[in-house]
Amino acid sequence: MKFLLWVAVNAIALAVATWLLRGITLSGATTSQRAVTLIVVALIFGVINAIVRPLVKLLSLPFIILTLGLLIFVINACMLLLTSWVAGQLAVPFAVHGFLTAVYGAVIIMIATWILELVLPDPA
Repeated sequence: MKFLLWVAVNAIALAVATWLLRGITLSGATTSQRAVTLIVVALIFGVINAIVRPLVKLLSLPFIILTLGLLIFVINACMLLLTSWVAGQLAVPFAVHGFLTAVYGAVIIMIATWILELVLPDPA
């Protein structure tokens, strides 16, 4: 149940970023195809954030401390770009165009996820 909730939260946060930024594209002929694509991208994003992100944060910990945590934004942007690349390799119609768009998208996703965590109950 918690896994499905996290996929839904990721999907909503990615939808908000896609809606707000022109440089993040998600395509599909119908609304249901776009929704399925969004869920697949949320799954990819979740796996990358669960496996790759902690390793990258651990390896870059001295630089995170040195930059007073600002490197986290760069790491989150890289995770979004990696999600876009993996989606492209799997022929999922999702793309992030440019690093600056990825930074803005990562910030939007972080804020949307934070708001959704406050609103949704925690399934313990």
